[in-house]
Amino acid sequence: MIFPITFSIPEAKIIEVISRRKKKFLSNLIPGKPETYIYNTEQKYNNEYQQSFFAVTMKKAGWDCLRHYEIIANGCIPYFIDIESCPENTLKLFPKDLIKKGNKIYLKYKDKKLDSTKTSICFGLIDKLIKYMREHLTTKKMAEYILNKVNKKDVKSILFLSGITEPDYLRCLTLHGFKEIFGSNCHDHPQIKHLYKMDNYDYSKLYGKGFTYTNLLDLEKRNDVLDLTVEEDIKNKKYDIIIYGNYHRGMPYFELVDKTYDKENIILLCGEDIHKCESNTWDKKGYNVFVREM
Repeated sequence: MIFPITFSIPEAKIIEVISRRKKKFLSNLIPGKPETYIYNTEQKYNNEYQQSFFAVTMKKAGWDCLRHYEIIANGCIPYFIDIESCPENTLKLFPKDLIKKGNKIYLKYKDKKLDSTKTSICFGLIDKLIKYMREHLTTKKMAEYILNKVNKKDVKSILFLSGITEPDYLRCLTLHGFKEIFGSNCHDHPQIKHLYKMDNYDYSKLYGKGFTYTNLLDLEKRNDVLDLTVEEDIKNKKYDIIIYGNYHRGMPYFELVDKTYDKENIILLCGEDIHKCESNTWDKKGYNVFVREM
């Protein structure tokens, strides 16, 4: 089966108290304009959204973009350019209807002075977006969504395999969700080091300066000893399910996994901006495939 999936965001990144004293109608941070990318720390980046009612976002190489989630998580409304053109099954889990309402509010108010009535309407939409995000778009909720879709609610252990360990938003955020639920019973191999809290790791050199998706997990959530027995553990079916974080970017041990596990217990993720359509091939062979850009 092929299922839609989107990015998600760690629940800890969602603002607890929305500022009621915003300074800007529209954020100064504009995608596609590098001169506005002036924020060197995650807190300063988040503050820019927190003090704004709206922030511009748009399709990049793919429709799904972590920026959409960061804007909402900081109590701001995405002004999503051309969202009406987004395919039905892309951004399937994203609150597109609420975003379209936000676009209309932005266009209606952008050249007018905000009074208490207008700000009340904006804050009402922000509250709805935050509520939707907590209910559907946290990393933990996305992991639960995957398990529900493949009818694996009784899973107790997971092997999460990656071909490469460089940042991959869908892989990293989805893995974080599974680690939040299962802890060390979800074993990432090889270790996705930038997800973990390490004093000697320079997260700022990673893609997107490491904002939002790095430095999240306590090292206690991983059992390094399991790296020594991955092949034997696959042969012995130690894990209930096997997840590949991005099948386009490498599938270690796949021949062994495929021989040992039923296809219904193998889950493939694709977080590519431009999907290469191999999901149809995997689907026809009976695997569960989750695709970001449908």
